[in-house]
Amino acid sequence: MPDPRHIPVIVGVGQLRHNRERTVADAREPLELMLDAVALAAADAGVPQLPAHADSIDVVNVVSWSYDDLPGLVAQRVGADPQHRQYTPVGGQWPARLLDAAAARIAAGESTIALLVGGEAQSSTGALAKAGVDPVQDCGWSAAPGGPAAFDPELLGGPENQAAGLILPTRVYPLFDNALSHQLGQSPDEATAWSAEIYAAFSAEAAANPAAWNPVQRSAEDIATVTPGNRMISEPYPLSMNANPQVDQGAAVIMTSLAAAREHGVAEDKLVYVWGGAGADQAEEHLRRDGFTDSPAMAAAFERTLSQAGVHADDLDIVDIYSCFPVVPKLASIALDLPRDASLSVTGGHSAFGGPMNTYTLFAAVSITQRLRTEPGLALLHGNGGFVTYQHAVLLSDAPHAQGYVGNPEPVRIESANAPAIIAPVSGTVTVETATVEHGRDGKPATGFLVARTADGARFAAQTAPGDTASAEALSMGEPGERREVVGRTVTVEVDGAHVRISS
Repeated sequence: MPDPRHIPVIVGVGQLRHNRERTVADAREPLELMLDAVALAAADAGVPQLPAHADSIDVVNVVSWSYDDLPGLVAQRVGADPQHRQYTPVGGQWPARLLDAAAARIAAGESTIALLVGGEAQSSTGALAKAGVDPVQDCGWSAAPGGPAAFDPELLGGPENQAAGLILPTRVYPLFDNALSHQLGQSPDEATAWSAEIYAAFSAEAAANPAAWNPVQRSAEDIATVTPGNRMISEPYPLSMNANPQVDQGAAVIMTSLAAAREHGVAEDKLVYVWGGAGADQAEEHLRRDGFTDSPAMAAAFERTLSQAGVHADDLDIVDIYSCFPVVPKLASIALDLPRDASLSVTGGHSAFGGPMNTYTLFAAVSITQRLRTEPGLALLHGNGGFVTYQHAVLLSDAPHAQGYVGNPEPVRIESANAPAIIAPVSGTVTVETATVEHGRDGKPATGFLVARTADGARFAAQTAPGDTASAEALSMGEPGERREVVGRTVTVEVDGAHVRISS
């Protein structure tokens, strides 16, 4: 076995849920939730003073509150003076990528004790805003600078995507699901049933997770059935198949070298070995990719991660896949060639466990670590960012790899090989490449979002005008149980300024 000073191990993990009741009295800022999670992780390791020795602190991007120097604040509060401090950009891939990079630094002898933290307080900020309470003046929250984090609209897509309204995850991920189900030959109802099965299994994991926001096991039928309380958001996903970001949750992972773990007296049965992983990114503009039926970046991340370690998907005992929307675990199960009923999470998924924005995969690392301590084996941790854009996977195990750390945290770039020409919307008869319809709070189709191909193969995207329910209904799948296929159909488009009218 390699030198213990260069073998990365997770020694302590902590996670918590807070203020599920959304009260003003219990509102706490993300920094405080993170610090609580750090304390839990240190106690889990059996070494309460361990965070003070951290030479590396990584903090996942926070959306619910803004800070000038969050890694510095964490370091100050835990009594550490780390040489490495990082605060990530936006992206759900970052917890996995940070975990891999921290392990690489330990393997290279550049670090000995690393602290990774993240958290959100969307539930509390919402409760305070509703009550008209100022978090800084009335609750003492950090005021440097304070307030919701600033967000660059360009992160949601360039001019083409913005003109087509395809800038929200709730609108874009359904495009991939609808295109995928069409390619697989599934009817819309069959595709929905598959999504519901995945999320029902996730809810069972969440029901046993004390940090889960909605720890209630739900049936696939319950998840798939559209009701006033489970209204359709964007076809084919009702509310229960959307990530729930309105949560207060914090998580922390402490990683050390094997030698440092032993020097600090961490029990051997606490250790989880970080074998390493790999990442891949592709075009940020989803309209400029080859299609909507797969994720080449995801496939590359998985292939690189497994091949570096000399293992195959069949060797995995635990898999935890990012699940902001059902199409992500669907694409992952296909890329890994897993059976349809494979278990894809030990955390609980973004809907049942909660979707704390960019931090979810850090909670998954906590859950995997806890599971490996009682169920020895090999686990794969997965993070997804953007619109199925940024991918990273990491292998964890209760036993060391024969070569120690075998990862490569620097992502590769996957270029589109057969992307079609992109044109402005045109009037005429076109073929639906993929589409979705956003529903209003009254449950009725409100706005249609179309990605179409012209006769010569060019692609364009467009949205219907507000109030044009006839066009939205022309793209709608219809009622559950009687849904019709939309992808592959020909429709007539009439360009009207910034919007389009659509008829069958």
